Amino acid sequence: MISLLIIDDHPVVRDGLRGMFGADPRFEVVGEAGDGAEAVAAGDRLRPDVILMDLRMPGTDGVAAIRELAKRGVPSRVLVLTTYDTDSHVLPAIEAGATGYLLKEAPRDELVRAVEAAARGQAVLSPAVATRLLGQVRKPVPAPLSRREQEVLELIAQGSTNREAAKRLFISETTVKTHLLHVYAKLGVNDRAAAVAAAFSRGYLTPSE
Repeated sequence: MISLLIIDDHPVVRDGLRGMFGADPRFEVVGEAGDGAEAVAAGDRLRPDVILMDLRMPGTDGVAAIRELAKRGVPSRVLVLTTYDTDSHVLPAIEAGATGYLLKEAPRDELVRAVEAAARGQAVLSPAVATRLLGQVRKPVPAPLSRREQEVLELIAQGSTNREAAKRLFISETTVKTHLLHVYAKLGVNDRAAAVAAAFSRGYLTPSE
């Protein structure tokens, strides 16, 4: 029998999951909680085989709860069950230590199999999430900016024109334009403003520059 802890901030969702798994002799629902802090306390106390974890909850969210459970050495497998499949949700949850990631739209049989697989320590991913992660793996890593490209970008961010940048760097204006075209290609943008914004967001530039 697989012991199960259900974490979700919606009582109706918890009731539905408890009813579904509680009626199945293969599972024992040992507890439930409505936020991340309660999840950590219950997980640490009960040490279930599997924790079904929602992500978006008031106070401590699911990702923070997963990290804290891992920090405390709780051996339970955490299976994320959520409606969100964006990179900003999937990757942090997996990196925090989640064994699997499933969407709430999953059919009952798929959810049951996922919990059984998680209890055995097997990674479980919904097809949509698996496709997204595979896309991340296949995505080519952008080439880093060269030192000269970085210098040109810094001057452009300070408001310099191509001519002013060329004068400051002792190169021709045409060369500045060429470096900017390389910067655009590497950052995936089409103009100066977008290049500066992308450079700040990716850490190539800092506010002091």
